[in-house]
Amino acid sequence: MGLFTKRQKQPEPTFDVVPAHLGIIMDGNGRWAKKRGLPRQAGHVTGARVFRTIAKHCEKRGISTVTFYTFSTENWKRPPEEVEAIMNLLRQYLKESLEDFKKENIRTRFIGDRSVLAPDIQELMAEAEEATAHKTGMVLNLAINYGGRAELTTAMRRIAEEVREGALVPEAIDEDCITERLYTAGQPDVDMILRPSGEYRLSNFLIWQCAYAEYVFDEILWPDFTVKDLDRALEAYAGRHRRFGGV
Repeated sequence: MGLFTKRQKQPEPTFDVVPAHLGIIMDGNGRWAKKRGLPRQAGHVTGARVFRTIAKHCEKRGISTVTFYTFSTENWKRPPEEVEAIMNLLRQYLKESLEDFKKENIRTRFIGDRSVLAPDIQELMAEAEEATAHKTGMVLNLAINYGGRAELTTAMRRIAEEVREGALVPEAIDEDCITERLYTAGQPDVDMILRPSGEYRLSNFLIWQCAYAEYVFDEILWPDFTVKDLDRALEAYAGRHRRFGGV
């Protein structure tokens, strides 16, 4: 036998259960850049590449819906140059997404208030949704200008308007009624929230949908996050005993 032997390929991990709906809070781009003496925008560029890789891996693992927290309603408070850089990255992604995901059976959707976004971004979002509407595989939600409280406020206004118009009676307002008026209507509740970067909070993300979600936190900054880190998180989720208020 020679001095060197060919390394055997490690078998792909398998999981007894995976979340039907996974929410991912992409966090740590700015800190990652600062640690390297780079502008914060560099962290967002690297984080965008990681997003593509992780999104495809979610589809490979059989997750039916994944929602990425891309830009929150609070992120407008960041320095204007950083906001502009994020919006330019979004433009670039939207222009490249059809090419990037054309071999994947992934349907792209956007949740949040897009009315305040630049008109060209709104048009690109609509084109991306239309072009992938026929896909039957994983639903990829991008939460842009999204906030959980704002989502609930919008739903309440819709319900109030329907009541005023006589299309809905107050007695018919229940949890299902509210759920059907959220951005994620028709999608399963969130089973798992993943947040890297060492932060331990939800940050106004899918607060209605996360009523019984399992949380997995990680110290890794998002630009360093890999498919192996995702698999570790899925393994942790698979080991949880979800009681949903029971025993």
